[in-house]
Amino acid sequence: MTLTSTSRRTRTGSGRARTGSIAWHLGALAVLAVVLYPVVWVIGGSLKPNDEIVGSLRLLPTDPILENYRRLADGIADIPISTFFSNSLLLSLGSVAGVVLSCSLAAYAFARIGFAGRGILFSVMIGTLLLPYHVLLIPQYVLFQKLELVNTYTPLLLGKYLATDAFFVFLMMQFMRNLPKELDEAARLDGCGHLRIYWSIVLPLCRPALITSAIFTFINAWNDFMGPLIYLNEPEKYTVSLGLKMFVDQDGLANYGGMIAMSLVALLPVLLFFLAFQRYLIDGMATSGLKG
Repeated sequence: MTLTSTSRRTRTGSGRARTGSIAWHLGALAVLAVVLYPVVWVIGGSLKPNDEIVGSLRLLPTDPILENYRRLADGIADIPISTFFSNSLLLSLGSVAGVVLSCSLAAYAFARIGFAGRGILFSVMIGTLLLPYHVLLIPQYVLFQKLELVNTYTPLLLGKYLATDAFFVFLMMQFMRNLPKELDEAARLDGCGHLRIYWSIVLPLCRPALITSAIFTFINAWNDFMGPLIYLNEPEKYTVSLGLKMFVDQDGLANYGGMIAMSLVALLPVLLFFLAFQRYLIDGMATSGLKG
């Protein structure tokens, strides 16, 4: 009787575990389907004729075409799409360089240097996160207009080199605070100043935080629509986000096929940038900077 009841309990527990596992996998597949649906729709829409994109309920086309991608080679309004991608790449890489350099310098000052008013300045910096972007939009535009910098890339890049992204400063500062103070003391005994400590010791050890900031900065700059829309006036200086807007003409007619095809192509640089650097997000997390 004891062996029989134990065997029944084992089978019952095994059946419940199997049922729970099946339910968990079905739920995961359902969530995956919801997440991947927009991606599949974009891929299918890029292979459909323009008149089938809006009215058709079919997710994938029965007769795929590549005409939408061929038309991209002709450009938009006599402007090659390579121009839009080059402009976006320039702004994105310039933003990454500015954020990594300026925010890491500000983070080092807050994390490793004791100076009067550090707490107040840090509180003010964190307080800027509470300011909505639209509150500063008009004063900034008036300032850059007075300086005759509208229709240039300077308004879109200048703030990146002045450590105005408080979130990335905070992220790097928290990472630097976890580094052993003994590293700084040993460097000072060798005659190193703050600049040498920052460049040769702290910066290499903060690579995960720097790469994380670079990835998010690249994505934000690549997808930015409001900034280029306000400050850029000439189509030759437009970014990819503004290039997509040009698929809708003044009469309200839209080339949905070309717009979706270019949207899909515009995802590739972001995806490649993430895949190239995503391994650095976790690389070195367990490293304390001290060996042997």
